Amino acid sequence: METNEFGFNFDHSYSRLPSSLYSLVQPAKVPRPEIVIFNEPLAELLGLDPAALSSAAGAAVLSGNRVPEWALPLAQAYAGHQFGYFTMLGDGRALLLGEQIAPSGQRWDLQLKGTGPTPYSRGGDGKATMGPMLREYIISEAMHALGIPTSRSLAVVATGELVPRETLLPGAILARVAQSHIRVGTFQYAAAFAPDALQKLADYTLERHYPQLRGEADKYLALLREVIRAQAFLVSRWMLVGFVHGVMNTDNMAISGETIDYGPCAFLDTYDPATVFSSIDHHGHYAYGRQPEIAAWNLARFAEALLPLLSQEEKEAARAAEAELARFSDLYDSFYLEGMRRKLGLADAEEGDRELVQQLLDLMAKHQADFTNTFLDLTFQAFSTGTLYQTDDFARWEERWQERLARSGQSAASVQELMKRSNPAVIPRNHRVEEALRPAVQKADYGPVRTLVKVLQDPFAHSPEQREYATPPEPSGLPYRTFCGT
Repeated sequence: METNEFGFNFDHSYSRLPSSLYSLVQPAKVPRPEIVIFNEPLAELLGLDPAALSSAAGAAVLSGNRVPEWALPLAQAYAGHQFGYFTMLGDGRALLLGEQIAPSGQRWDLQLKGTGPTPYSRGGDGKATMGPMLREYIISEAMHALGIPTSRSLAVVATGELVPRETLLPGAILARVAQSHIRVGTFQYAAAFAPDALQKLADYTLERHYPQLRGEADKYLALLREVIRAQAFLVSRWMLVGFVHGVMNTDNMAISGETIDYGPCAFLDTYDPATVFSSIDHHGHYAYGRQPEIAAWNLARFAEALLPLLSQEEKEAARAAEAELARFSDLYDSFYLEGMRRKLGLADAEEGDRELVQQLLDLMAKHQADFTNTFLDLTFQAFSTGTLYQTDDFARWEERWQERLARSGQSAASVQELMKRSNPAVIPRNHRVEEALRPAVQKADYGPVRTLVKVLQDPFAHSPEQREYATPPEPSGLPYRTFCGT
């Protein structure tokens, strides 16, 4: 359609799927919408007018107060396994406004999160509060800067109302952008509750995300194969930067291979595979070290939903799915080891590299070393501080590492350049995120959030200004905890 005053060029292809997959919903009105942070570079990428959209008129659209004629708000239905238990879900506090067709031709969902109740709210008010929405903005944009596939944040809008939670908190709406919001849970929903829509959903997903598979004889098996590959790559990228998603339910696994739904996520400080941040994950179900295993389990649920499309013969469908699922482990290991080699400055491969990596990780765990900063110290040969570097075990490991680097035949400058590109100077340190959110929530002071977002925009710059943001938190007797943040 023709672009409007904001540059929106919307389509609504998802609404052309069977109506059992969504509900048309109007967003709730809010008292005083005001944009508190706006992503101008993302707006330009999408073909939007930053000046117009960051105005009061833009705030009315991005809060849902104004629903233009070119928007078609809908809440998507989906199901999912949450901590292993299957349940009916859906967009309980989010609405898809439409799909923006960018100048590049790329299609992007624009979703508003915190817009009030939907048929899937399960008794909730459908609203969101300022802290979690700013948190998702900070971390999703940091993940993008780290080169990790992710949904992105266009804006956070203050609603001018107080939302009752454990106390009254300032309300907010997040304008979120993604290649789509189709999830493993979307397919589970179709398979369980709308079987007549399953094939149409699969065909739509193929066309939208994997059009290169059009000519495949077994296109639904090829879809499973590509989603497995995308998720193996994605989770390997999480592991390489110490990211803990925290709520890897099947409804939070995107078919596009993007990171979505930043609820109780956080980043490792001290390296420990058993690290859990989520306040509700009492048994370490979604611990850092379990993320590849959980991804494989979730993909098995995706395969189960696809079984009716893989073959009319149930056993043959199961055999085909199992063969594809068996590829996940090797794919993940390959992506992860390739990334770890780069973090250690290795541009080639040797059989003993996996052991070299694991020995380092074991030492880091034993001596409670900081995950991000250990790789920075290796990058810049900065071994003057830290108990790890004073041990004989590390001296032996470093000698082996240096011998391995020598066999690779690279110059010292080339090794360091590769490591600088592979090891971020800054990540969204948990204590830094909390420091930025506190004044935003308590005093409507958004300056620290904007500063932090700017610092995280180029994590591989290794600039002097980034050093203070690389400092780990002070030791504490209390573990850091995150919350889903409704």
